[in-house]
Amino acid sequence: MTYCPPLLAAALLLFTQSALADIGSRIWATGGVSTIEGSAGGGLSPWALLGSYASDEEWGGTLALSQAETDDYTLAVTGAGVTWNNRLELTLARQTLDLDELVFTLKNGFGLEQDELTQDIVGAKLRLAGDVLYSPWGQWSAGLQYKRQREFTVPAAIGARDDSGTDVYLSGSKLFFAAVMDRNLLVNATVRATRANQGGLLGFGGDRNNGHELMAEASLGLFLDRHWLVGAEYRQKPDNLSFATEDDWWDVFVAWVPDRRLALTAALVNLGDVATLEDQQGLYLQLQGSF
Repeated sequence: MTYCPPLLAAALLLFTQSALADIGSRIWATGGVSTIEGSAGGGLSPWALLGSYASDEEWGGTLALSQAETDDYTLAVTGAGVTWNNRLELTLARQTLDLDELVFTLKNGFGLEQDELTQDIVGAKLRLAGDVLYSPWGQWSAGLQYKRQREFTVPAAIGARDDSGTDVYLSGSKLFFAAVMDRNLLVNATVRATRANQGGLLGFGGDRNNGHELMAEASLGLFLDRHWLVGAEYRQKPDNLSFATEDDWWDVFVAWVPDRRLALTAALVNLGDVATLEDQQGLYLQLQGSF
């Protein structure tokens, strides 16, 4: 089973608790957490917010470890990001998908015995205008994510066209003060142009479609207080492969921010049918440090 190395997790926790340097002047929790693709946002979808607490004339960064366990798959993600002047965010992420039960399908149907897939993602996000707290129309950012499969045998066998591709997205985020029971509400909407199969883990393009399509994503987060955020996300997906129908993703999450240097997120995720294996639901956990 793929897992987050315990020594790396311990090092991250030790670093975030012991760092003495200034980590930026932005308001508590306004950097969000890290998505499974490395960008700042929720677990599944990027937000217009940039990672860390870096404000104007400041640098900041994040380190994150994530793991999702569904009925038949295990996904582990290691990510890092740096933010400059609350204007530009650069991120790196590596995803490792343990195929678990799918190995038997691949072996019997295609003669393949590969038991995991690995994808590298390089991301950039630029804040275009506005501020999530004080601008009437919120904050707007544009981003891109270049993704490359490190093992293309399985995606090629099921009909994927390419081992790499680029997602481009536009996000808008707004925090509404005292909106629900006197608590602050964060709303985010993202439009993504993509040709990625299962986020790129099963390659890019296919026999049904090989061009970029526009997909909608949305997030809601309610701050119970400055330490606790609960919410939900939805992510629309393309359907490029005849091999298997691709369903949309959604989750419900809770994030705990006990310190400006540390955030812990847990979510119940529903990925629908993934590569012929039905109704993939499970638990997602993430530990993020900011500096």
